[in-house]
Amino acid sequence: MTRNVLPTGASCARRRRGITLTETLVAISIMTAMVGLLVPALGTVRSEARSSTCLSHLRHLGTGMTAYTSSYRGRFPPAIVHFVSNGGLVTHAWDFRHEADGSVEPGALRGFTDRPEIVQQCPCCTESSTFGNDPATGYNYNTTYLGDEGRLPTLGDDGRVIEGWENARRGIPLSRHRRTSTTAMLGDGGWSAGANKFMRAPSNDIENDWGTVYAGGQAYRHSGRTNVAWLDGHLSSEPVAHDGPQADTAFATDLLGSPANGFLSSDDSSYDPR
Repeated sequence: MTRNVLPTGASCARRRRGITLTETLVAISIMTAMVGLLVPALGTVRSEARSSTCLSHLRHLGTGMTAYTSSYRGRFPPAIVHFVSNGGLVTHAWDFRHEADGSVEPGALRGFTDRPEIVQQCPCCTESSTFGNDPATGYNYNTTYLGDEGRLPTLGDDGRVIEGWENARRGIPLSRHRRTSTTAMLGDGGWSAGANKFMRAPSNDIENDWGTVYAGGQAYRHSGRTNVAWLDGHLSSEPVAHDGPQADTAFATDLLGSPANGFLSSDDSSYDPR
């Protein structure tokens, strides 16, 4: 029986043939291209995951706010109120309470949220709090219209210290809310110096201080969007940052930090619940 016989050395040559330099370069090019496509995709996935966690935190905080109003006759938590205690200043805020000795404790929502030091931290916020030494930061609360806001203690004409609720501006109670689906309650806070915890409406009709208003904007830190919890309980990621009435001044760029930060609307329509 006749067998097919390969030419001498053909079998060895076939077994010894390796990958050529051209093939190696082509493979490297393909792998590089795949990595170039994969890395941005992974970054997007991580960003979306952090944004989802942020929205979950805001939902938790919003539920706590609603529970608070049920326990306090339709009034929302105070945004910030100051008291004098043992010769020192005590600050009660919606998220944390600063004692005269410098210690920090969970604030008004303490009994209505689980793990406040976690849910009050936006996972995409890397800045430290610009108010005191809060252990968590990133979110702000509608202070212009919902939260009570007190001034620092002052001396009256009779020499008596005026503090706490005596010099506080009260927020609009639940009984007067008409526009719950379009009124922001909580959101990602941001201005040029970092995070903020007091959400301000852009018209300046309440604060009468442009500096205060423009330090209370929203941070569009989630791929150009800002997360918001609204009064009716729904959540959203808003894509448009408004500069407000002072768009052509240093307030918008130097204080607010536009375009990274902005207002939810050009007027008070996203803040006033009436």
